[in-house]
Amino acid sequence: MNIVKPKKLQKGDCIGIIAPCGVFKAADRLEKGIEFLQNAGFRVKVSEKLFARERYMAGTDAERAEEIEKFFADDEVNGIICARGGYGAIRLVDKIDYEIIRANPKVFCGFSDVTALSAMFLKRAGLATYSAPMINGDFGNDISDFTWENFKQAVMSDVPLVFDGSGSRCAEGISFGGNLATLVSLCGVDFLPDEDFILFIEDLNEPAYKIDRMVTQLRNIEKFTRNLKGVVLGEFSDCDHPEYLDEIFAEFEVPTVKGLKITHSHDKITVPIGVPARIENGKFILRQNS
Repeated sequence: MNIVKPKKLQKGDCIGIIAPCGVFKAADRLEKGIEFLQNAGFRVKVSEKLFARERYMAGTDAERAEEIEKFFADDEVNGIICARGGYGAIRLVDKIDYEIIRANPKVFCGFSDVTALSAMFLKRAGLATYSAPMINGDFGNDISDFTWENFKQAVMSDVPLVFDGSGSRCAEGISFGGNLATLVSLCGVDFLPDEDFILFIEDLNEPAYKIDRMVTQLRNIEKFTRNLKGVVLGEFSDCDHPEYLDEIFAEFEVPTVKGLKITHSHDKITVPIGVPARIENGKFILRQNS
């Protein structure tokens, strides 16, 4: 696959804000997030459909897919930050015109349910994206210095990213992953990279038996086990039996790094998706300029 890395953001660029997943109601957080980004030197453009609602989603499938396409096609917009996760992205994977994404590569940021879009943008449009902070819980919610500095390093510079965890083996591949439950929800479509990859995963409020089930479901995919070369574990917050996780993840049988701040929590790292990556003795290394 010919993977396209979007142009890095710089001060003066325009950041678009869209809501492709769950319903977004936090007008106060939107205002605070806009203020933060503007104070950081960016211009901001907000989707006219940001507060749309269809059941528990931010508008109909057609509306949300159209806003994604519109903001990618908009020459004024240099990067896109999602308002929130929730649920709804998986409903869009067969409705998006990926040629629009491919023809207009730009920084795309989000995590949690947005993982579905990042995976499919990589698979069908060849676009490298970012597991990165969003408006609702981050930019509009007193974003921490840790999260902000990691975000800037990833989306505004080409320096290699080196994250320290624990582990003693090595592996190479492109970076791929995000929220475990969302990735598993894509089973049934071709969402896995054709290249060797290093999987990074996290989740929230999932009991150990469900994590076991999801890991097993991935391992049962032939292409997954063939191309998986390493695993990077983020946080599995509020798991009922965290003591079981080491045994569950050991079943991947590949080099593993543990203890990174890939998470739903306030302090989080920003991880490029689709760039050359390496596990090296407890470090997760991503080469952004290769």
